[in-house]
Amino acid sequence: MRIDLHSHSTRSDGKESVTTVFETAKEWGVDILALTDHDTAAGWAEATAAAQRLGLGFVPGIEVTTKAHFVDKGKRHSFSVHMLAYLPNPEHPGFASALAHSLESRKARILEMVDVIAPDYPITVAEVLAQLDDGATQGRPAIADALMAKGYFERRDQVFEELWGAHQNGRYYIPNRGTPDTVDAIKLIRESGGVPIIAHPLARKKSERSGAESREGGFPRDHFVEMIEAGLAGFEVFHREVDEDARQWLLDLAGEFDLIVTGASDYHGKGGKPNHLGENTTAPAMLERILEQGRGASAVL
Repeated sequence: MRIDLHSHSTRSDGKESVTTVFETAKEWGVDILALTDHDTAAGWAEATAAAQRLGLGFVPGIEVTTKAHFVDKGKRHSFSVHMLAYLPNPEHPGFASALAHSLESRKARILEMVDVIAPDYPITVAEVLAQLDDGATQGRPAIADALMAKGYFERRDQVFEELWGAHQNGRYYIPNRGTPDTVDAIKLIRESGGVPIIAHPLARKKSERSGAESREGGFPRDHFVEMIEAGLAGFEVFHREVDEDARQWLLDLAGEFDLIVTGASDYHGKGGKPNHLGENTTAPAMLERILEQGRGASAVL
């Protein structure tokens, strides 16, 4: 049984439609797939239809953008944490309000970011929005796609490295100011009936970019314990951006607190990321624990 619990479609920053993502999953031997587009459940109905037609399982999910606050040696850091919410009710008032606020903040962020990029790489907001399906979640990948369409870059990862890499010191970076606090988001996901799992925790690229998850002196245990006490269900430990040291630390912490551990591809479609569907998978027993805890939506199995 191959279970992949993290994928994206053109409803957010993926390069393939929901239906195509599920068709690709079928082709590559995935049995159960979660669609986890950023801050939206807009693809769930199409995913349900595609899964039923193809004989696949579908786990409804949302990758919720949050902002964590971490104190290291007396210095306060703030950085983005992506939280995979499985089986939430997207119409729960508090949860829906947080998602709507985040989506509006994303739109404002696109405007600001284009303003700072355009003097060096002439581009317009219209060109960025042209890269997205109507109503899709807006984000930096759309800017990257627009810059590629103009011939400035060849791949998304080049854009992210050149414009938003650590060496740029935030020159082109505008924070998403409308995202909920990570601990608050965990509580909202639980209130909506969902199961919160941190996506790619302690990922290499995030550590390099923010500097907030320094390996010096060990991992930020207190920060993680705070999230666990707020209702965090587990960690996505089997992911290509989680290195062996971080994975083992997370597995040990999960064992200590009896948390769920998952694995997934974080698939964005051909041309989105090099990740392949099914390259990392979740054990059936761990999916069963998610299904037992989730009360806001139902999986198609």
